[in-house]
Amino acid sequence: MKKNIRGYLEHHPKIDSTCYIDDLSVVIGEVSLAKNVSVWPFAVIRGDVNAIKIGQNSNVQDHCMLHVSHKKDSKPNGSPLIIGEDVTVGHHVTLHGCQIGDRVLIGINTVVLDDVIIEDDVMIGAGSLVPPRKVLKSGYLYVGSPVQQIRPLTEAEKDFLPYSARHYVKVAQNYLDQENEK
Repeated sequence: MKKNIRGYLEHHPKIDSTCYIDDLSVVIGEVSLAKNVSVWPFAVIRGDVNAIKIGQNSNVQDHCMLHVSHKKDSKPNGSPLIIGEDVTVGHHVTLHGCQIGDRVLIGINTVVLDDVIIEDDVMIGAGSLVPPRKVLKSGYLYVGSPVQQIRPLTEAEKDFLPYSARHYVKVAQNYLDQENEK
């Protein structure tokens, strides 16, 4: 196992063989990465005190911080982090103990906090703050600090959500192919 992919206590990352994990990223503990997930330089995915699950074709871009809240008597499940399929997590995003549906784009430098639920087909503009326990409804653009629903997504924007994820799958495959040539 690479030094940047580490267990914590009895938990070890479960990473599909199709994933691209950059050597300068860190994946720790109870983390599950589905088919074609990509993790880019300086991203940290730390599943030490709760679980992190990332769905197929999702990408975690450079300098992201993904973490969770621990289990306790007042909250037996804590706040795990669950990311759906075809999700684009932009550069410098912080995700903490939240739930993200499928086909979501989280803009650069956005912060999403504990117990937030982001439904399918959502776009969040750069620099947004999603406060704890907020629910972002499907089919809308959200922007701001704190985040606010701005308008319904256009058809072009809805089409862009899976396109963005597929683009990162292609780029990751290029990196994997390049590694295999060495």
